[in-house]
Order: sequence, then C-alpha cells, then structure tokens
Amino acid sequence: MKVASSFAVILSLLSIACAFGADPRTSHREWQIYHGDYGGSHYSELDQINRSNVKQLELAWTWHAGDKGNTIECNPIIIAGVMYLTTPSLHVAALKADTGELLWRFDPWEGRRAGGVNRGLAYWTDGKDDRRIFHSAGDFLYALDAKTGKRVPSFGKEGRISHRDGFDTDVFFLSVGNNTPGIVWKDLLILGSTTGEGPQPCAPGHIRAFDVRTGQRKWIFHTIPHPGEFGYETWMPDSWKKVGSANVWSGFTLDYERGIVFCGTGSPAYDSWGGNRIGNGLFGNCTLALDANTGKRLWHFQAVHHDLWDYDLPTPPVLARLKREGKTIDCVVQPTKMGHLFVLDRVTGVPLFQVDEVPVRKSNAPGEVSSPTQPVPPREFRLAKQGFTEDDVTDLNPKAREHALDQLKKIFPAPMFSPPGFQAEAVMPQFNGGCEWGGAAFDPGNNTVIVNVSNEVEWSSLAPAKPTENTTLNELGRHLYRGVCSFCHGLSSPVNPASPSLIDVKNRLTKDQILELMKTGRGQMPSFATFSELEKRAVIAFLFDEGRDEQIKTKDMTLSFADETPVVMTGHHDWRDPEGFPLNKRPWGTLNAVDLNEGKVKWQVPLGTYPKLEARGEPPTGTFNIGGPIVTKGGLVFIGAAMDERFHAYDKETGQLLWEYQMSAGGYATPATYEIDGRQYVVIAAGGGGKPGTKTGDAYYCFSLPK
Repeated sequence: MKVASSFAVILSLLSIACAFGADPRTSHREWQIYHGDYGGSHYSELDQINRSNVKQLELAWTWHAGDKGNTIECNPIIIAGVMYLTTPSLHVAALKADTGELLWRFDPWEGRRAGGVNRGLAYWTDGKDDRRIFHSAGDFLYALDAKTGKRVPSFGKEGRISHRDGFDTDVFFLSVGNNTPGIVWKDLLILGSTTGEGPQPCAPGHIRAFDVRTGQRKWIFHTIPHPGEFGYETWMPDSWKKVGSANVWSGFTLDYERGIVFCGTGSPAYDSWGGNRIGNGLFGNCTLALDANTGKRLWHFQAVHHDLWDYDLPTPPVLARLKREGKTIDCVVQPTKMGHLFVLDRVTGVPLFQVDEVPVRKSNAPGEVSSPTQPVPPREFRLAKQGFTEDDVTDLNPKAREHALDQLKKIFPAPMFSPPGFQAEAVMPQFNGGCEWGGAAFDPGNNTVIVNVSNEVEWSSLAPAKPTENTTLNELGRHLYRGVCSFCHGLSSPVNPASPSLIDVKNRLTKDQILELMKTGRGQMPSFATFSELEKRAVIAFLFDEGRDEQIKTKDMTLSFADETPVVMTGHHDWRDPEGFPLNKRPWGTLNAVDLNEGKVKWQVPLGTYPKLEARGEPPTGTFNIGGPIVTKGGLVFIGAAMDERFHAYDKETGQLLWEYQMSAGGYATPATYEIDGRQYVVIAAGGGGKPGTKTGDAYYCFSLPK
C-alpha cells in the first residue's frame, strides 16, 4: 500500500501532532530530527530495503552543491517531501526529496567567501503556517522560513541572533559559534556552542535555551558553575571568571515524555594543562540531564576527571533500553573518545553496569594537579584499544615494524590517561577517536547499540609556553604554531576535517587576510584577538617562511598566555609508517554491536579499508572513521565514515558487509532514510576532506531500489 505523499496531508498530520504535544516524529517515513528522532536513535522502521535486496540498490539522484569548503558533515532532515541540508560553505538548501530538485537556497554570507562546518539543522512548526529551519553559520543563528528560505524577520534582529547572546559573562572578544543543531522542545530551541579550547582566553560553554519565535533567551545552565551553584567547589574559586569551554558542541537528545534533555560536554580549557583549574571540574566531560523547561540540573555523570587529553564527550547519549530480571529499564548510552560506553539509568544517572575508579599516573607538568583516578566501564564496554605498548606495534610488514621500533627509542609508549609531559609519548585512543560526533545507533528490536570507533596511535608532548632562550621571530612563530594551531591544522596535514592545511597558506592568503582571521576567527577557528603584536608577527613569519634572521630576546617577549599557562601542547601528531599507514596493529577502525541485555559485544568488524592494501590482497584493515551509522527494521546498518570513501551496508545481526558504493569523496557524515510514494530512499553527504587527504566533495548521494 502506497503512502499518501500530498504535502497538504502530511502538513495536516504534523499540525495535529503538534497541537496535542506529541513527539513531532509523527511518521517513521520521514527523518524530521537530527539523527532521526529526539532520542538520537539513528533508527528507522522502514524495511523496503532489506538484507535480501540491498545488493540491488542504485543511485536515485545525486545533487552537487557547487560550492567549496572543507567537508560536509550534515545529517539532512526530511519533512513533507522536502530535504533540508547544508553545503560545504554552509549554505542551506531545500530539495525535493524524491528527485533532488532544488527548491530554494540560503547564503548566510551574502556572497562573501566563508565556511566552517555544520552537521545539520533544526525544525519547528506551530502546527499551522509557521514552519522554521534553524541554521548556524559563523557568529549567528538564523531562523528561516521553511517554505521560502527567507529569514523570519520577527526572530532576533532581521532573522538572526548572535551566538554570543545570552551569556552571563562578557564574551564579546571571544570566539563562540555552533556546528551541531540545537534541539527543539515545545517553543524552545536548546543550544550548545563551539568555543576555543587552547591556551588563549576562551568563552565558557554554557547551555542556553531561546524562544523559537523571538530569539529571546529563556534559561541558561552554567557548565562552569558560578558561586553558590552545584559543582562550584570542584573548581578553584575564580575559575568561573577565567576558565572557558566545557561546552556542548555535539548536540542534544531528549526524553520527550519526561521533558529531560541530555548532552555530553567537552573539556575545560586549556585542555592540556589545568593548573589554573585544579579539581575535577564539573561539568566538564559530563553526561548531563537537565529539565528541558527550566535548564535545572537533574543529574550528571563525569566520564573524565580534570581532562588533560581533549577527551570531550563527542556526542550526546543515545536513548536506549535494556531488559534485566524480566524488567525493562530506560537508559542512556554515552559513547566517548576513549572508546568507552557508559550505560546510565535515564532518570537517576546511576550506572547500570559497574564503573570502577582506576588509579592513573600522576602528572609531572609544572603547576599541574591531575586526578589520581579515572572512571572505566567493564571490558565489554571498552571498544577501542586502551593505551599503547611495544606489543601494539604494527605487524603490517617488516619495514613498517622496524620503523616503529626505531621511533620508540625517542617516543615512549604510554597507558591511557597518562598525563602529558615534556617527554614525547605514544598513546591510544588519540584525541579524536574511539567514538566521535557521529554517535551511536540504537536498535529497539533487540536492544542493541551500534557504534563505530577508530584505533590509531598518536604521540604528543608539552613544551614551555615561553621559549627559555633567545630565539628568532621564525622560531617563535613555529613554537606558537605547534602549541596553538597544530591542534587542528596539524604539522603536515590537518587533524580536524574542518581545518585546512596551512603548509601552503602563503599561496592562498595574504598577510592581511591571515591577520584578519586571527582577529575574527572563522567557522570552527576561534578568534586570536588577544594575541600580542609580537605573537601575530611571529606566526605570520613562520607561515611565510620569514624572520629567520630577526633575533628576539626572551626578556622582551610579551606573550598573551605564557603568564597564565606555563606549558603548551606541541600538538596531536599522527604516527605513521613510511607508506603513511598507522604504526599500530590492525584493525584501525571497527563497527561494533553491543547487546545491552547481555552486556556484551555481539560482533565487531573492521570498518573500511585502504585500496592500496586491498590491491595487495590484504583483508579489510579498518580505517580512521568519522560520521555515524543508521540502523533499520530491514536488518541493515548503513554507514560511510571510513577513509575508503565508500558507502557501506552491513547485516545488523552479524556485521557481514552486504553492499558498498564507491563515492567521489568521503562520506564523513551520518546518513538518513525516508519514504515517498511507497519508495524508500537512503541519502548521505560526500564532502571528503580532513584526515583522508585534501580531496573534497560537494555531493549528496541518494539511493533506492529499482522502480
């Protein structure tokens, strides 16, 4: 039986649902919310595409955005036959979801060149004629008319508000943006933020709720508590004035019936040294449960104490359930960058599987007081390799192994949660793996969580924030770049998919343009307006390979962060063999299914492969992966994510690879699935960029079965 796809009929159903206050995901035939539904389940009841016919999938349409950027990480939403998505340069587009025909397009930059990263959009309707799309780009949150793509003039000022609005502290000169959509609760848009995390001053990551009609702030939750608030004693007395971040950059999930909003928070800044924020630092690195109406804290669970590794909680917890002793228990499952899964009671936050406080090594960095223990879940819930030893050195081939063992003479292996120090150390997981912002999927048919993780070794070390001897302007710039910029841009290739390499930046930008970027920031890049003139000159000199003969005396240096932060991280460095493959044993990335009823891994398979190794006859090695899975009633898990730039379909019961499609660029985004006129579609963004290399894309690939 075909589904009625009339725009008027579906809009009417939406109106009825909203009038009665029901979950707005009124039909599993649509994908109305980022990651599928309020619970972030990544799940669809659709089963037209299933195990028996998935090999017949073919392209239904491909849409090219036609603009340039660093990547596309968007999980599109599909409502009333219309797909809403973002492009590489963060335009918003509305397409006919069955054909890919463009209906409208919104350019937040008004023709200027700009970019960043965006993972999706939020939708709200009053159940009548007012239907809005909320979009973040640069400094602003925009409210767009869903029918026309025009700004809604009654929202904020001419259809937008600043991401700096609604803080209880002055953030005017600090970088604040947002790259993941907020979540709509009744007439509120609950919003997180992207902020700096380096040694320079950073904005706090407070959570705010705004009126969807006017843009007025309705409530705020201080992720760095103010005096008198719960958690204040876990910081130093003036931390709330000086310390930034502990932000929600990965979005939210929501228990609609209970009115509870959930999120995972990032690390406090500076995220490699915490001598100015001694204590466990609530609510950094926490799963938070808040009253969606008021922002009041209901419970919290801290996954990392006093973070020194940039082990942000990279995704909100997925709403799930499990059966125990004949009873069904509502829970949330929090994936982490350590590859841990924490399973928590949804109402109380109490762990449903034992969590142990494990002793860890003490920091020897100046002024640092690291946490003596860290929370660790049971072995079955540790999906990524924990730490690095000589036994973990690659066995890919003798040459690669010999190279790694030679490197270990100067880069020491270290267990996980080893505090960074002046000695270079190799560790797993690295700061952007195991789990990442793609998040986990939950299959309600068998209470199984499906999540992808990365297993790549990295090395890092600390260096004095201020050079201890006289130096040149170029060397000072190199020192600053390693300590501040290499976190995202890397030393030889970008660490963050949204951050371009700066190796040849002098061929792309002028000195004045770089100075302007330092002042204003762009996309995920924070403002460095607090840099001293010497720091700005030094960074420019390094990027343009100048200043090698200009001597700088240590006593004359005025550095913006050296007085407050005595050390800086030299960067998170990928550690690879002469061919460019990771220096640890395979698999380098996996897709995992975890049975919550039994508390054990059902299956784990390599996710992705390197075509170069595949051509040599090597079995799938797994790769670094970024972007999440979806799971369907048809028995399938769809995921891109891997560096082979393929779109994959796996059997959700066994992990067997059933189908894959070679795209023109990496699918570093979460797919979506929906149905129109009785036909099921699956769509994914192929934006490429980032770790897999410099190749970028601008396409959305949409698949269906033959008519």
